[in-house]
Amino acid sequence: MDFELDQDQQMLVQTVADFAKNESPVERFRKLRDTDLGYDPAVWRKMGELGWLGVAFPESVGGFGGSFVECALVLENLAPTLVPEPYLPSVVLGGITLLRAGTPEQHAGYLTPMIEGETTLALAHSEAQSRYDVTAVETAAVPKGDGYEITGKKVWVLNGHSADHLIVSARAPGGVTLFVVPRSAPGVNATVAKTIDGQKAAFITFDKVVAKEDARLGAEGSGAEVLDRTLDYAAAAAVAEAVGLTSTMLDITVDYLGTREQFGVKIGSFQALQHRAVDMYAETELLRSISMAAMVRADEDDASARRADISAAKLQLATGGVWVAQQSLQLHGGIGVTDEHDIGLYFKRVYALNALFGDAEHHVARFAADPAFAEG
Repeated sequence: MDFELDQDQQMLVQTVADFAKNESPVERFRKLRDTDLGYDPAVWRKMGELGWLGVAFPESVGGFGGSFVECALVLENLAPTLVPEPYLPSVVLGGITLLRAGTPEQHAGYLTPMIEGETTLALAHSEAQSRYDVTAVETAAVPKGDGYEITGKKVWVLNGHSADHLIVSARAPGGVTLFVVPRSAPGVNATVAKTIDGQKAAFITFDKVVAKEDARLGAEGSGAEVLDRTLDYAAAAAVAEAVGLTSTMLDITVDYLGTREQFGVKIGSFQALQHRAVDMYAETELLRSISMAAMVRADEDDASARRADISAAKLQLATGGVWVAQQSLQLHGGIGVTDEHDIGLYFKRVYALNALFGDAEHHVARFAADPAFAEG
């Protein structure tokens, strides 16, 4: 497996990193988190113009014909300044689901405008009882006329408060099925919820929402398989973003150890804290390494190989990544838990990413249940 970035990928990384540093510092996140949207549509359109929203999509839908690796690299390099635009919810969750399940006409109507930065998407699949089970769907899609009526509730829909279109999972007569529903459609009611990391999600109810036949993505009963694959991409994306966060937390903490004085000396001169910083570096690099494997494997059709690396990456986030976040907070002392200090913002985002798309228990169980693991 080749982990070396090619020239185009190196250029992409540098461009995104420069943008994040120069045009979207952490202070911008602080200002936008209390607004209605939580991000700036003008910046989203700029991302579309720069091609970042289309790096993982084929040219036939307006993308750049790259792979998921480029998508993950964008997330990793937006993370250091907490760029608030809904890249993971819209591009990864919504966009990849549409790409894999939609028709050319649906691609043109819903996916291409998102790639251009004109619209955003959200994936409404989680329910109160579902946890990480994509088949645990109580929202119903009842056939009526030339389409369906959708009734049910979805929880913690990332970007659900502002997305132009929602991709909704519902149980049709043939099984779990996906539909594209405008957020403004009659019967759709979204309640905004603030998340632990200062971003926004929505609790959404669907009351006999009409979905025509052409709003269905794929055949009846195909939704669970599509969602399972999408959430693999999302888990790999979460780890990639966490790499950018933990690397930044490590840098901030090492800088703090070199400037904070106690007993008349820099606390970074204490050997115990030096050892702690070295351990943080080791865990960050372990996370980076397995993240590389996960982002490469995400496009792999071999389910066992893909799930093994992605679950391993998610577990490393839950252990090493979270540990780095905890140490960063502790080494800053009391100031680390205040909202005024940036380290707490990173800490909360790492914890959010750890919980999304499968926690440690879920991924250990999934890894152990794979037949390839038992045979090994």
